[in-house]
Amino acid sequence: MTGDHYFTAEPTAPARPREVEFTVGGRDYTLGSAAGVFSADRLDPGTAVLLRKAELPDAGVTGALLDIGCGFGPITCVLAANAPKATVWAVDVNERARALTTANAARIDAADRVHAVAPDELPDDVTFTQIWSNPPIHIGKPELHGLLLRWLPRLTPDGVAWLVVARHLGGDSLHRWLVEQGWSVERHASQKGYRVLRVTR
Repeated sequence: MTGDHYFTAEPTAPARPREVEFTVGGRDYTLGSAAGVFSADRLDPGTAVLLRKAELPDAGVTGALLDIGCGFGPITCVLAANAPKATVWAVDVNERARALTTANAARIDAADRVHAVAPDELPDDVTFTQIWSNPPIHIGKPELHGLLLRWLPRLTPDGVAWLVVARHLGGDSLHRWLVEQGWSVERHASQKGYRVLRVTR
């Protein structure tokens, strides 16, 4: 056993590379993954619900999109594939996750449009037309709130954020908290115990 978590900055566990296959919007993806990152062996069920139920960007979407807590990059790659005119910023504290996301962007021929960076490496002047996240609930409520308070204000005035949270992990209380912070929040969908939240200004 190691002390690694998926939010460990520098995982020490052996990578043990593997591949994860999934289908979103009629497109098949085969992405590289490794130990020491979030949901290393499969598309996380919450992420699957988010990508199935939220409104994926279309080919006309431009500007910058953000994936908070990108893991090995499934959300990032789906966004990049669906919105070929957009730039996707993928943020994760885990260096192994960032490396995998960069490699997976190359697999789908989107390496020039995907930037996988640590949180402090993302330029302060970039704003986002869309923010996507299966947020890291297990970092704890204060840290989760801090993370959302850091990134949601960087939505463009007409931008939209899509979040997925398990109901038993506080999906409804997070909904209420976001409203208390002044955001407009709609429970867009519920499936398999997950809430898909649409957040706007």
